[in-house]
Amino acid sequence: MSDNQQIRELPTGEQRFEVLRSRGLVYVDKTMYIPDLLRKSGFYFLSRPRRFGKSLFLSTLKAYFEGKKESFEGLYLEKWEEAQAAQEGRGEWQQYPVLYMDFNSEKYTTIADLESVLHVHLTKWEGLYGKNENETTFSSRFQGIIQRAYEKTQTQVIVLVDEYDKPLLLTLEEGLEDLNNEYRRILKGFFAVLKSGDPYLRFVFLTGVSRFSKISLFSDLNHLNDISLNRDYSSVCGITEEELKSNFQPEIKALSESEQLTYEETLEKLKQTYDGYLFIDGGEHVYNPFSLLNVFSDRMFFDYWFQSGTPTFLVNYLKAAHFYLPDLQGDIEMDLSSLGDYRADVSSPIPILFQAGYLTIKSYDRELDLYRLGYPNDEVKYGFIKNLLPAYTSLYLDDGRRVVAQFYKNVRDGKVDQFMSSLSDLLENIPYSTESKEDVTWREQNYQIAVALLFQFMGMYVQTEVHSAKGRADCVVHTRDIIYIFEFKLWSAGTAEEALAQIQAQEYYKPLRLQGKKLVLIGTSFDEEKRNIKEWKSLEINAL
Repeated sequence: MSDNQQIRELPTGEQRFEVLRSRGLVYVDKTMYIPDLLRKSGFYFLSRPRRFGKSLFLSTLKAYFEGKKESFEGLYLEKWEEAQAAQEGRGEWQQYPVLYMDFNSEKYTTIADLESVLHVHLTKWEGLYGKNENETTFSSRFQGIIQRAYEKTQTQVIVLVDEYDKPLLLTLEEGLEDLNNEYRRILKGFFAVLKSGDPYLRFVFLTGVSRFSKISLFSDLNHLNDISLNRDYSSVCGITEEELKSNFQPEIKALSESEQLTYEETLEKLKQTYDGYLFIDGGEHVYNPFSLLNVFSDRMFFDYWFQSGTPTFLVNYLKAAHFYLPDLQGDIEMDLSSLGDYRADVSSPIPILFQAGYLTIKSYDRELDLYRLGYPNDEVKYGFIKNLLPAYTSLYLDDGRRVVAQFYKNVRDGKVDQFMSSLSDLLENIPYSTESKEDVTWREQNYQIAVALLFQFMGMYVQTEVHSAKGRADCVVHTRDIIYIFEFKLWSAGTAEEALAQIQAQEYYKPLRLQGKKLVLIGTSFDEEKRNIKEWKSLEINAL
């Protein structure tokens, strides 16, 4: 029997802990985090990117509080529960009334969608714990259910809420502000019940992508313990390097055979493509679990996580904020309080990019207390660039792979006129209409951003605003044998000849000569009216 035939069944698309365990699907044990949660505060919030294992962990908590002993056979929590019960002099695997809410099922295009989700959950619980006809609002029904569940079972209640913020995230698009505000109002009132119901509650755990502190959704829950940026829980979701190697050896071997790589080469490519998420300095780096399970199931590398959802509102936020996109490569610095600033705000799009998983911590400067952010891995980097390109160029990559391939070859081979002509086509009708004609800097940067995105998507090393002794080069692109140095000007501000002369006069190329590659200087002028490249001039300089 071949190794491929021995591959185990993986839980792709399955987030229910009991089902996963009963079917014998591969499970990475995360139950060691539960005892610590039980010892500390009973009210928690966890922010992690979508499809990152939050639902599975919440389902694990549900099974534990419902006393599903058989589901934990062989896991860390099994022995802990036995020892803890003996220490406390109680019976093992106590059962609690569990109120489990899942906001994943709807698209939330109308108020009725959210109201339906709340009504369905409340009706189910009222069937278990009774109903009071005087309770007519969602909040009063929820409060009544918590109290009656406690009175009926004489046991404190467990509340578990999965992806509470999905209605808010899906209505962050321009034009949906009124719907988003109404969702905020409903959810704020609904979850405020958790504070008044405190005497009846044993444990509360909410998950989401963002806490949205700006809208005061959790203002009444000041005892909610946010563990999102806590070192102790940095790998509660996601797969660590150690977990990857110890839990997925057969799958890694099968993938290596399918991709015709060695075992070590496969590990390295997995790391480069899907690893890199770090949620706090001193925590553990983790892989995206959704992507890992799918790459092992299909036995081929692909952008699984990014293909599962397009962050349209984030692209719009970055454009509206005039954000300088090349900085996403790893040139963003923030302090911890800013990282935890749970806002979806055009004026500050970086925190939500971090929380949503499009940026992660790359390094930490202890002296300055600043975190440097960048793309976590290649899947996110190239997936995000692919979604950004249509907003800054005329290229839609699904229809333009041949164009991109030819562009890449010409850049690689040093055919300047050919790839600049292609670049002119790709930048046709570049959008910058929101900028005033007087705002030359922003309009020049739109072109600079578009060019950088195109080269980055092709996998080339791109630098922008590169400092030299006499100034800064707009863009530097590195290939295996050639370094291109660009200077961009609007036609109203200078010609291509003048742009080329500036590169020479400021000697932007001088620090790069020691790399031993051919240097090509390219001065470029853009036509504001036609929104395209008007002309370019190039000059080749030999390396030292």
